[in-house]
Amino acid sequence: MNFNYLSAIIFLPMLGAAVIAFVPGLKRNGVRALAFLFTLASLALAITVFVLFDQHVPGMQFEESASWIPAISANYHLGVDGLSMPLMVLTAFLGFMVVLISWKEEVRVREHFAWLLLLEASILGVFCSLDLLLFFIFWEIEVIPMYFLISVWGAGRKEYSSIKYVIYTLFGSAFMLAGILTVYFTTGSLNMIDLAKTGVAVYASAIPVTAMFFLLFIGFAVKLPVFPLHTWLPDAHTDAPTAGSVMLAGALIKMGGYGMIRVCLSLFPDVARQYSVLLITLAVIGIVYGAAVTLRQTDLKRMIAYSSVSHMGVVLLGIFALGEVSVTGAALQMVSHGLLTGLLFAMAGFTMHSAHERDLRKLGGLARQMPITAVVFSIAGLGSLGLPLTSGFVAEFVTLSGSFSSTVFSGIHIFVIVAAIAVVLAAGYILWMLQRVFYGPPQEQFAHAHDADAMERVYMFSFVVLIILIGVYPSLLANIIRMGIAPLVPPI
Repeated sequence: MNFNYLSAIIFLPMLGAAVIAFVPGLKRNGVRALAFLFTLASLALAITVFVLFDQHVPGMQFEESASWIPAISANYHLGVDGLSMPLMVLTAFLGFMVVLISWKEEVRVREHFAWLLLLEASILGVFCSLDLLLFFIFWEIEVIPMYFLISVWGAGRKEYSSIKYVIYTLFGSAFMLAGILTVYFTTGSLNMIDLAKTGVAVYASAIPVTAMFFLLFIGFAVKLPVFPLHTWLPDAHTDAPTAGSVMLAGALIKMGGYGMIRVCLSLFPDVARQYSVLLITLAVIGIVYGAAVTLRQTDLKRMIAYSSVSHMGVVLLGIFALGEVSVTGAALQMVSHGLLTGLLFAMAGFTMHSAHERDLRKLGGLARQMPITAVVFSIAGLGSLGLPLTSGFVAEFVTLSGSFSSTVFSGIHIFVIVAAIAVVLAAGYILWMLQRVFYGPPQEQFAHAHDADAMERVYMFSFVVLIILIGVYPSLLANIIRMGIAPLVPPI
């Protein structure tokens, strides 16, 4: 009997959350140990799947299927391919890292770790689901832990930001549910693999396929997020606790890009091609707008948050350029951004807690007190602006070059050139941020600031190793992703 790797990867964190939340008498150290063990076990299994994954076999691997609701042909159906498997491993890695990042948490510790593990499980479920109903249920579960993480352990306008996050998410989810229902009523199927083979357009329906496409797209666009549906992101990032920001930026918003590729492209290839001009226009606006607004920020976390709007615009551009190379680059960009921005938020959180300040106009000269933090923060920042030998350079180069060579419509080259110029703005805000935080004369009010201890160095350098590894050896992921992308990208 084959071992159900994917079920174990998803439900180990969920089981850990239940144990932490409901077993009486657990002390702080016991809670941390349980969170550590359950997320480590999930990560170990995810790495096992990565190692056992056959790069030469197209299609889904490690599939699990069982009848769930026969009346509507809904199944408990899991599987991973070259697209979903790297995102699953990334989520398991981030889930383990946020346990280390939260190691010193002292406020309502049991609840904090329980919500973190439930959040990880829900995101893992999204990336592994092959049934639209199961996909939607996992998609919705993450709203609950994210709301509590922001509203209880956040800072600033945390109640406002958590409610805004829920409103935007439920707004997008309502459209997505309507889209899933229209697909089911049209085709009678919820199986994402079967639907991808035939597409939805071949079925007769009173509902236009364009309407189905945009119902689903809006749900994914809110999560990515796509301009102008992005305004929840800066508030949620700014006011979330560090661990919440890392999961939000590193894994949660990738659900939007993943859904666009897995559902919108594969089920509605003709509609994606027809509206590529509109969607690429939104992508370029997001890239330029995100970079321009980032330059105006004075809050450390808010600056990183707005940079994510720009970087996710690159993902949207790569997806709807509809080239195999561009979509591969978009998926690689999602993994790279998960590592780079996850590390940026981790470093921003550590810097804020050490210096007790987040205003860039007041920070400065911290490199003397925090040399290791300064180096790691600089690596994350330089990777984010696309420095060669980091994952950021590889991902953006592949995405932009693949988009430039696309023939989805005449004139796409102008859009890509504008996007590439806007990406250069990243150098401005990243270098300015590093200069303001770490360089210049030391300031007396930050004499108490301390550098990373042994535990903090573990998670810092874990991120750095992966960022450099992908930058130096991109084929480690690029070949796997391309194999998963190839069947999903419609011919131009």
